Amino acid sequence: MPVRPCTLLLFAEMDEAMRSFAEKVFASEVKDEEVRQEISPFDVEEICPISRQEMRTYMMLQESSGTTEKRKKRLLRLKTIALAVPVAQKSITRLSTIDEVISTSPVYQAVPDFQRVQITGDYASGVTVEDFEVVCKGLYRALCIREKYMQQSVQRFPRTPSQYLRTIEGEVWRPSDTGPGIPRHLEGFPLCLAENLGYHVQMKDGVVYVYGDKAAVDRNEPKDLPYPSLEHFVDDMNFLLALIAQGPVKTYAHRRLKFLSSKFQVHEMLNEMEEMKELKNNPHRDFYNCRKVDTHIHAAACMNQKHLLRFIKKSYCMDADRVVYDAKGKQLTLKQLFQQLNLHPYDLTVDSLDVHAGRQTFQRFDKFNDKYNPVGASELRDLYLKTENAINGEYFATIIKEVGSDLEDAKYQHAEPRLSIYGRSAEEWPKLASWFNKHRVYSPNMKWMIQVPRIYDVFRSKNFLPHFGKMLENIFVPVFEATVNPQDHKELSVFLRHITGFDSVDDESKHSGHMFCTKSPKPEEWNSEKNPSYTYYIYYMYANIVVLNNLRRQRGMNTFLFRPHCGEAGAITHLLAAFMTADNISHGLNLKKSPVLQYLYFLAQIPIAMSPLSNNSLFLEYAKNPLPDFHRKGLMVSLSTDDPMQFHYTKGAFPSGAARGGFCGRYRCPRLWQEKVKFLGENYQEEGPQGNDIRKTNVAQIRVAYRYETWCYELNLIAEGLKND
Repeated sequence: MPVRPCTLLLFAEMDEAMRSFAEKVFASEVKDEEVRQEISPFDVEEICPISRQEMRTYMMLQESSGTTEKRKKRLLRLKTIALAVPVAQKSITRLSTIDEVISTSPVYQAVPDFQRVQITGDYASGVTVEDFEVVCKGLYRALCIREKYMQQSVQRFPRTPSQYLRTIEGEVWRPSDTGPGIPRHLEGFPLCLAENLGYHVQMKDGVVYVYGDKAAVDRNEPKDLPYPSLEHFVDDMNFLLALIAQGPVKTYAHRRLKFLSSKFQVHEMLNEMEEMKELKNNPHRDFYNCRKVDTHIHAAACMNQKHLLRFIKKSYCMDADRVVYDAKGKQLTLKQLFQQLNLHPYDLTVDSLDVHAGRQTFQRFDKFNDKYNPVGASELRDLYLKTENAINGEYFATIIKEVGSDLEDAKYQHAEPRLSIYGRSAEEWPKLASWFNKHRVYSPNMKWMIQVPRIYDVFRSKNFLPHFGKMLENIFVPVFEATVNPQDHKELSVFLRHITGFDSVDDESKHSGHMFCTKSPKPEEWNSEKNPSYTYYIYYMYANIVVLNNLRRQRGMNTFLFRPHCGEAGAITHLLAAFMTADNISHGLNLKKSPVLQYLYFLAQIPIAMSPLSNNSLFLEYAKNPLPDFHRKGLMVSLSTDDPMQFHYTKGAFPSGAARGGFCGRYRCPRLWQEKVKFLGENYQEEGPQGNDIRKTNVAQIRVAYRYETWCYELNLIAEGLKND
């Protein structure tokens, strides 16, 4: 995104005081997390105490000096801000109302009349007029920061806030502002692999650089690709740290969120029957036959307990005398393996399998990880739930294919399992791709993600890795090589076509004590056994995805989203880093502790896959889960299973992700674009009622219109607060 003159005025260099303040905020977060136990709901009394003293002082000054002419003009401007929805490719002075948008829509997209909740009178949301303008500047810049990082990494940023940002800047919004779309004439990937480019790839300071040849490396002349700047990233992060700690911004965000929650409750009370009428009049579509997508599920636990138990018994009946395990050079048959464990599959039950995470795993991530071992035996985990073993992951592939078959039988259910790349060796990618292709682990109801566990400290302590840079190299260099020279890495190139994104996983409650900044050691210098901080991991994963996505886009290949586990525990700075870098996140519980970040996630409509059953066994009791609260306020949330093996007793999975959430999160991949059109309708990329085909999604147009109008109203408040600028 080009830098605009007016933006430069707002984005002036941050002074040392701002940097110092941000560092203090970060340090206090880390310190507080070391002693904080279970997180508590963010709850403040109705009269918010933040900035109360400043408000009282301000009112005393106003009483003594009288209302100034400037204040009168500002209050007049803030009276009853009417809803305005920007429309693409029109003058920024021309904003269409929701009625005009509806009048040009097909009949099935028309929004029935419904009762709207409006507020009239002077309105500054509980902060002074001066503070309101400061708040709007901060929120505007925060949205611009996210837009910049999403565009840079070829990820998604919604059209509506992008249109408002251009309106604030006095410019005309164009569809290209939100990144490249997909040409509708494309029908899918070419059957043949692309030709080799002969490029040379090399990691430098934790980021992979692409060179035309080895001679270009010596000349330090990398290809023209966007290589992220650590200094700019830290500057933007410091600004956001300072923003979320400012009293007026916290007050404003808290009051807006309370208003959004109350407004939805009133909307539901007034329009519940009309929404139900829409759904009842929708033929051949109900809750059971609209598309449901599990966007957060781990492949190693994608089956339920009974399924795993049944497969173990079946494999024993069929392969008792088959060599299936290599114990330090000694080969064991399946029967001998169970004899060594003093077990017989006939005696096993769901209870004795002991893979269910109960209350004993609460706040104990180590015990939760042990639940991946059936009957507590790591040998059975290696045999049944791993891709690399004596039988080349055959059992694991068969189980996953059975899960895929169940999804296909259900017809309307889809899942996106995660497979692990640890970064311990550069051979992990070829081996995983070979496993995937050899066993044909494919289902039309499944897409795949790669999860990277944050366990560098474990590998370093065992001398598997010399430094953190080597771990990053093992994770990303093979993918770059398969991108520039696909003919030399055919299996991996085919496998990458099925990958939708990268995830970062592990226990967030573990604290490294390290503050990520420009003075942090480079990855190749990080050779201690100490694990880097969460933000350190996130930045270097994002930085490599930026280069990789732009390279693959140039080659006409599918790109990847960054979708980390975030906000399940740990410091609030995790969610701040994800706001800058991630297309969407999993969990997001800690958003309840920061009203500013919660409001920013609402404004940017960042998807959050939440797993209340998983949280109930690990970090937060079911009754305290913020999912219903987030839903009322209008954050983009969906249900997900996380680990059915640990948390589910029944076969059926959670109805995760309403159909409006989209399928697997990709809209630039031609094949997935076709699938989304089939599942969601031709206009699914449009936001608001225009993008909702009730005949496919079974989501009431009244509900979609309410959400869209409310979203536009909040964005319009920011635009109004910045009119003078």
